[in-house]
Amino acid sequence: MEMIQSFSVDHTQIVPGIFVSREDRMGENVITTYDIRLKRPNREPVIDVAAMHSLEHIIATTLRNNPDWKDEVIYWGPMGCLTGFYLILKNSRSPQDIYELILNAFKAVNDAKEVPGSTAVNCGHYLMHNLEMAKFYAQEFVDYLEANAQNPEIFNYPKTNRLEINDGTLFYDS
Repeated sequence: MEMIQSFSVDHTQIVPGIFVSREDRMGENVITTYDIRLKRPNREPVIDVAAMHSLEHIIATTLRNNPDWKDEVIYWGPMGCLTGFYLILKNSRSPQDIYELILNAFKAVNDAKEVPGSTAVNCGHYLMHNLEMAKFYAQEFVDYLEANAQNPEIFNYPKTNRLEINDGTLFYDS
């Protein structure tokens, strides 16, 4: 089975940041998936599930209501490993080009008085939210992004090297 792109990232080296995970062509259109990483995988505690859920609701709402970006946003959702989010946008932009968008979306969490769409009618697990913890994680990420804005490491995915043999089989480095 072919290795998917997101597994080719060296998770022992990745730091919090904004990364292009992949770009796909759909006819004449380019769709870009971004890895918005809040935590160092396998080294930091993951984001609390209820806070992650609240961050998902607040930031998805913020992005889809941003007049300059709402027509570009396809998807905002959590990673299964609970260390960050995926953002899918129309078109191709560098992580630096969406830095302000992401920074402002996380800043907006602190202004939230409630979690949008957190009712039984609107949400599949409406009781699993934690606004105060979401604000904590959002502010932590805002502080990190602002402190590291000039650090290229927060924009460049650390790719792993794979050994490929003649039949196309890939081996992981250890």
